[in-house]
Amino acid sequence: MGAIQHLHDGRTVKFQVNRDVFSEAVSFAVKLLPQRTTLPILSGVLIQAEGDGLVLSSFDYEVSSRTEIQADVDEPGTVLVSGRLLAEIAGRLPNAPVRVSTEESRISVTCGSASFTLLSMPVEEYPSIPEIGEQTGVVPAEEFASAVAQVAVAASRDDVTPVITGVQLEVRETNLSLVATDRYRVAIREIDWDGGGVAGDTEATTALVPARTLQEVGKTFGHSGTISVAITSRDDRELIAFSADRKTVTSLLIKGNFPPVRRLFPETVDNYAVMNTAELIEATRRVALVLEREAALRYSFTADGLTLEAIGSEQAQASESIDAILTGDDTVVSLKPQFLLDGLQAVPSEFVRISFTKTENPNKPGPVLITSQTSREQAGADSYRYLLQPNLLLR
Repeated sequence: MGAIQHLHDGRTVKFQVNRDVFSEAVSFAVKLLPQRTTLPILSGVLIQAEGDGLVLSSFDYEVSSRTEIQADVDEPGTVLVSGRLLAEIAGRLPNAPVRVSTEESRISVTCGSASFTLLSMPVEEYPSIPEIGEQTGVVPAEEFASAVAQVAVAASRDDVTPVITGVQLEVRETNLSLVATDRYRVAIREIDWDGGGVAGDTEATTALVPARTLQEVGKTFGHSGTISVAITSRDDRELIAFSADRKTVTSLLIKGNFPPVRRLFPETVDNYAVMNTAELIEATRRVALVLEREAALRYSFTADGLTLEAIGSEQAQASESIDAILTGDDTVVSLKPQFLLDGLQAVPSEFVRISFTKTENPNKPGPVLITSQTSREQAGADSYRYLLQPNLLLR
C-alpha cells in the first residue's frame, strides 16, 4: 500500500468534462486492450489532466491507444484506473457534466445524482507508452477503411502461424497495397499514398500489422479525412502508428516474412464469367443451406449461364441457375461457399468477374480470381483482387 499512498501525497486530480466526449474517449482507449491481460495493471487507462484538457491512454506492450480531449482542469495530475469498468460507467452516466477527483487511493466519479468510487492503480508501475517517430505518409481515411474491410477477411485466424494473421502493408512512392492470406485465398487492395514528396526506395517499405488491430483502426478512423501513418523501429521493436483527430493507435509489427503471394496472381486471363454480384451471393447462400460443414458447392459455367449445385447429404440436395456471360471455355469449379461470399461481399460493384486460371493438369482448375466489374462489359477500376483456391473437383 505504501506505493499507492505515496502517489497521492500532495498530488490530487480534479476535473470536469462533457459526458459524451469523456465516454467516447474512454471507450476508444480500452477498445484494443485484450479481454484478459497477463498483468492487471495493463487493464488500466492512464488519465493525465493538464492545462485545458486530458490525455487518456492505454498500453499492453502489443498495442497502445492515446486520445486528447478538452476538460476543465482544477487540479492537474495523473491517475490510473480500470479501463473496462470506467468505460462501462462512462457509457451509462446521465446526461450531465462528469466530475472526477481523487481522494487518497480512490477516484470519485460523479455525474448528476450518480456517483461512483473506484480504486486507483499505482501510476509508477505503469509502463511508458511508446514514442512515435516521424510521419511516413498519409492515406485517405475512407479509402483506407474500406480497403482494410475488404482485405482483412482473408487473414488467417489461426495463431499457429502468426505471420499470416496479419495484413501486410506495402508502401511504394504513391501507392499503398494491403495484402492478406490464410493459404486458401489471397486478397489485395491498392490505394493512394502520399509520402510527402520524399522519393522512396525502389524497394517497398513493408509493415505486417495484426489484422484485428487494423480492423479497429479502420473502423475508428474511417471518417477522419486523412490518417497519418508512421512506421518506426526502436530498440529492436518495430511499430506502426496511425493518427487522426487527436487520436493515435500504435501496434507492434508481426515479425517474420510474409509469403510471396503476389506471384500467384495471373498476368492475364482469357477465360472468365460476369454475373450480377447480389444474384450470385443470394444463390450461393440458398444452395449452400443443404451442405455439410466445410463442403464445397459446384459451380458450372457454360454459354447458357451458371448452375450452382450442392450435393449435400443423402437427405438434401439443391441447385439453382443464374445469368452469366461466359468468355472462353466452359468451366466447372468447386468452391467453399463462405470463402466465395467473403470475396463477393468485398466487391463494391453491381457486377462481378470470376476469372479461371489454368494448371498443368487439364482436369484440375487453378485458383479463381474475383474482381469488380462496372457493367456487364466494363471491368472495374477499384484495384481490389481476391484469389481463391478451389477444392479438388469431386470425381
